Amino acid sequence: MAESATEFFEEIHARGHEPLLAKARGTLRVDLSDVDTVETWMLHIDRGNVVVSRDAVEPACRVQTSRKLFDRVISGRQNAMAAMLRGDIVYDGDTELLMLFQRVFPGPPDAVGPARPGETRSAQ
Repeated sequence: MAESATEFFEEIHARGHEPLLAKARGTLRVDLSDVDTVETWMLHIDRGNVVVSRDAVEPACRVQTSRKLFDRVISGRQNAMAAMLRGDIVYDGDTELLMLFQRVFPGPPDAVGPARPGETRSAQ
């Protein structure tokens, strides 16, 4: 699991194809801010084929958040949707592309997966 935004984007780029994004098509721009800098990552997604670059092009969707929060999301310590609802992650553009992209974020570190229909889980 990636520990930093750079590792996260490099891993996605190295995979080249991400099955979880098989229905996605478009360019997603991610702007990560620190105190006095903004780092931009571009993800060009075409039905699961992903190319990550630093080129500045017009995206279908633009996401803005702090680097600190993004690092928590990619480590599974923060839920991206909850952060969006709080306004800690803001976006404009193609909502469907953004919702599809969030599939690549990991779940919580202690997650064991979804329960099967009819299965009950007890706390350990």
